[in-house]
Amino acid sequence: MMPDSNEPFGERPSPSQFGQPIAAMGQTMRTLLRQFLAILGLVLIVLGVPLAFLTPIPGVPIGLTVVILGVVLLGRNSVWGRNWMEGVLARHPTIERFAPNWLMKLVFGRDKHDHKAK
Repeated sequence: MMPDSNEPFGERPSPSQFGQPIAAMGQTMRTLLRQFLAILGLVLIVLGVPLAFLTPIPGVPIGLTVVILGVVLLGRNSVWGRNWMEGVLARHPTIERFAPNWLMKLVFGRDKHDHKAK
């Protein structure tokens, strides 16, 4: 039995249906990449703190650089990481005082809060 249309194998899929599997695969790859970068950021934070104390050269803050890179990766690539860091900053406002404004904009997308004593 032949299909009613002129196509030999039935109806042809629309051009928009061809891109759906590729778009879904791209979304999955972006999600996996963001999760990998968030976990890498967490690992860098955990490794950077002892590295800061073990660095023999006081003029080169290798551990601090590693921790800042970890904070940026974690804050930019995961919601839970950003919420966790916002909670830490809310509980300990003096930590935010040490962070430069460019870092706050890069990680949280906002300026530093003014925590002056009232």
